[in-house]
Amino acid sequence: MIKNAAKKNQMDVCKIAAKSLVHSKKQKTRIYASKAQMNSVIMQMKNQLGQMKIAGAMKSSTEVMKVMSNLMKLPEMQKTMQEMSKEMMKMGIIDEMINETVDSVLDDDDIERVADEEVEKIILEITQGKLKDAPSVQNSLPVNEASADISDNEIEEQDEISKRLDALRS
Repeated sequence: MIKNAAKKNQMDVCKIAAKSLVHSKKQKTRIYASKAQMNSVIMQMKNQLGQMKIAGAMKSSTEVMKVMSNLMKLPEMQKTMQEMSKEMMKMGIIDEMINETVDSVLDDDDIERVADEEVEKIILEITQGKLKDAPSVQNSLPVNEASADISDNEIEEQDEISKRLDALRS
């Protein structure tokens, strides 16, 4: 439009059209600026909404934590845990003592068996295998009153140890 008016030599029309064009460009720039500001405001509002949601969630989680704290009763729980730790330590020590006792009893039997085998080997070496053909001899010794008393005492001791063990387990 400005070009057509300039070709026709209409300067007033050219000036009015140029001013209109300048105003239109300014309005366009203002509209873009307004749109950017509106987008900025929208983003800020979304940010505030998110912060409000977080604050609400924190408030509710704080309330839950208060209720849990009241339910748990921390001093009582600490005392219970300490007692449990002591009992577990006692149980571990008792278990260890029982295992050591059982192992020592089993080791004594093994030592006796190995010792008997070694004695037998030595006797066979000394006699050069002649006792191998000999008739077998009774391995047990005759029982007398003193040995019977000892075995009764051993049985009583074993019963007493068993009773103690049962008491410790319960």
